[in-house]
Amino acid sequence: MINRTLALIVGGLVLFGSTTMPAAANSDRPNVLLIVVDDMGHADLGSFGGEIPTTNLDALAQAGVRLSRFITAPACSPTRAMLLTGVDAHKAGLGNLEEELAPNQRNQPGYEGYLNDRVVTLPTLLRESGYRTYMTGKWHLGIEEPHGPAARGFDRAFAMLTNASHFADMRPAYSPDPKAKAKYRDDDRLVSTLPEDFEYSSQYFVDRMIQYLDSDHEQPFFAYLAFSAPHWPLQAPDASIARFAGRYDVGYDAIAEERLARQKALGLVPQDAVLAARAPKGRAWADLDPASRKVEARAMEIYAAMIWEIDRHVGRLVEHLRTTGRLDDTVIIFLSDNGAEGHDYDDTWPADAFPAIRKVLDESHDFSLQNMGRPGSYTFYGPNWARTSSPALGLYKAFPTEGGVRSAAFVYGAGRFGKPRVEDALVLVKDLAPTILELAGVAHPGNRHREREVEPMTGISALPLLQHQEPQVDWRKRLHADELLGKRGVRLGDWKLVHMPPPFGTGEWQLYNLAEDLAESRDLAAEHPDKLAELKAYWERYANENSVVLPDWVSGY
Repeated sequence: MINRTLALIVGGLVLFGSTTMPAAANSDRPNVLLIVVDDMGHADLGSFGGEIPTTNLDALAQAGVRLSRFITAPACSPTRAMLLTGVDAHKAGLGNLEEELAPNQRNQPGYEGYLNDRVVTLPTLLRESGYRTYMTGKWHLGIEEPHGPAARGFDRAFAMLTNASHFADMRPAYSPDPKAKAKYRDDDRLVSTLPEDFEYSSQYFVDRMIQYLDSDHEQPFFAYLAFSAPHWPLQAPDASIARFAGRYDVGYDAIAEERLARQKALGLVPQDAVLAARAPKGRAWADLDPASRKVEARAMEIYAAMIWEIDRHVGRLVEHLRTTGRLDDTVIIFLSDNGAEGHDYDDTWPADAFPAIRKVLDESHDFSLQNMGRPGSYTFYGPNWARTSSPALGLYKAFPTEGGVRSAAFVYGAGRFGKPRVEDALVLVKDLAPTILELAGVAHPGNRHREREVEPMTGISALPLLQHQEPQVDWRKRLHADELLGKRGVRLGDWKLVHMPPPFGTGEWQLYNLAEDLAESRDLAAEHPDKLAELKAYWERYANENSVVLPDWVSGY
C-alpha cells in the first residue's frame, strides 16, 4: 500500500510541476506549507546528492526551484526567529541561543531568548488578512504562554517548546532536573502527557497538521510544519533503522566522495569543488578500529532512518493535499534550519560548562550500541558524518562557515515558478517572510503594528527571483553578516570573511573567495588587504545597527 501511494505522489507531483499547467489554475492567494527540518546537511536529500531514499521530497524539489545558495543562521532558534519575522535575530530576541546566553548578554535588548514584542510575526499578519494559521513541531522561540505559538499568530498549534526525545517518553534533551518532563504546548495549554497516538515525533506532527487542515477548507492556510528530526538525540523506529542495516559499513569517506560527485552532476556545487577538510576531531575511516566503525555506522543508519521518516510523512501530507484538491493552490517551501550537526556528546555538554545537565544525561540514558536509536538512547553522529552530509562545505552547525549556514532548500508551486531549475542566487532565511507575504498579497506594517513600534523587515522578497521577473537587487552581490556564540561571518558576493576561535579558526579574521574555494581552505587575508578592510568595516556597521553583544563566556559549542 505504501509503495502504491508513493508512486501516486511522485506521478502527481511530476505532473503538477509541468510547465504545461497554466498559472491561472492557481489561486491569487495560495496556501503556504512551510516545512523546516532540524540539523539536516546540504547533501542528505536525494535531490541534493544523497543516497537516502527521499522520494517525496525529491519529487517536490525536482519539480520546483532548488536554492543551492540558501543561507540560514548557524543554529536553530536564531534561524526560526528570522524565518517567522523577516528581521535579524539580534533584533528579534534570539541574538543567542537561550541555553547559551553569556552573562553580559542577559537582559540586553535582542537577547531575550524568545521572540520579543518589537517584531510582528508572519502568521500574525497572515491571520489578520484572512489566512488560517497552523503550526506543529519544534518551536524553540519561547516557553512561557505569552511567547508561545498561540500568542504569536497561530490559530492552532501543537508545539514542542524545546528539544526532546523523539518518542512519547517526554524526556527532555537537556535538563538539570532528573525528574523533568519535556515541555509541549497544545494551543495555549501545557500538556502533562502526550496523546496515545504519539508514536514518533515526525508521525505525530504530520497527523496533527492533517487534522488542522481538515478543520477548514474555506480560507487559505499557512501551515508551519517544524520537524524536530534529525536533531539529536538520534532516534527512529526500529523498523526504519533496519531498512539501512549495513548500508554505511563502507564508511563516511566513501559516502562523502559519492555525494560530492552527485552534487556536481546536479549543478549544486561547482565542478572544481573538493572535499572540505576534516574537522579537528575528524578521523579517516581507515584509521578506526572495528568497534568504532560499528558505532559510527549505526549512528548513520539511525540518522538516515530519521530522514526517511521525514520524507514518508511529508508524502502522507502531500497526498492528503492532493486528494482533497488543495495541492495545486499550495506553495511548499522546504529548508533545514542550519547545517549538519557535527558536535559530539562531549562538545555539546562539557562537564565543566554544564555539570548538572551532564550528570543527569550520564545517569539517565543507555549509551550501549544495542540501544542506539531507541527510547532512552542519546546518540550524536559527530564530525565525520557531518562532513559527509555537506561534503563540499567547511565545518557544520554553530559555525559561520558554509557547512554551518548553507541549507538544502527548495520552493515548489504548481506552475508558479516556470521550469524546474537550480537557482544559485544568494537567498537568506529572513527573505522568506517577505516572500510569503508578497505571495499572499499582504503588506508588512513597517514600523508600527497595533499601536506599538515594531522592527521593519530587513529580508527581501525572493518572489521576483522565483518568478523570473526583473530583479530588484543583484542577488549574487548582496552584503550579509551574522554572528552566533561569538563566531562571525560576512559575505559580499563570492567574498567571505569569518572569525572563529582555535582550533576551528585562528582567532583573527580570515578571508576566502567562495567562487574558487567553496571549502574555505585558503585564507587570502594577507593577499587582499583592501577586501579584508572593506568587509571588516561592514561587520562593524552590521554589529552596530543590530546591537550585537559579543559573549564574554562561551561553552565551547
